[in-house]
Amino acid sequence: MQGRLSAWLVKHGLIHRSLGFDYQGIETLQIKSEDWHSIAVILYVYGYNYLRSQCAYDVAPGGLLASVYHLTRIEYGVDQPEEVCIKVFVSRSNPRIPSVFWVWKSVDFQERESYDMLGISYDNHPRLKRILMPESWIGWPLRKDYVAPNFYEIQDAH
Repeated sequence: MQGRLSAWLVKHGLIHRSLGFDYQGIETLQIKSEDWHSIAVILYVYGYNYLRSQCAYDVAPGGLLASVYHLTRIEYGVDQPEEVCIKVFVSRSNPRIPSVFWVWKSVDFQERESYDMLGISYDNHPRLKRILMPESWIGWPLRKDYVAPNFYEIQDAH
């Protein structure tokens, strides 16, 4: 079933894939990484002026990584704001997604956390560096194929 935003995107020739609706009835769309920045700007102009959250996850060991954006269309006098969930999937061998920092500044620390935990590089992010782990940390702790260092061996070496 196609939602309202998906129908609008189709009408305007914008490539995407409808993933249906979540348990709260929020429309979920998949956007290609190379199209994401342009569509983000269009969504902002269309009225999705609030980025509620951004997160990322590892779809499957050795598989794709996903960056997820929850957008809200807030308008004066509207009791029930319109929401949409956008998913951008990337290969773990080249996990690059355009940053939407310049569209929604609130994504700053959220994209940094996704980079820090999963290694997704957000192109054109002004301060893309680790936010939770030390800069010297090797690897991406939330990837399903991540092998944690053996801290006992490290302590025994000292």
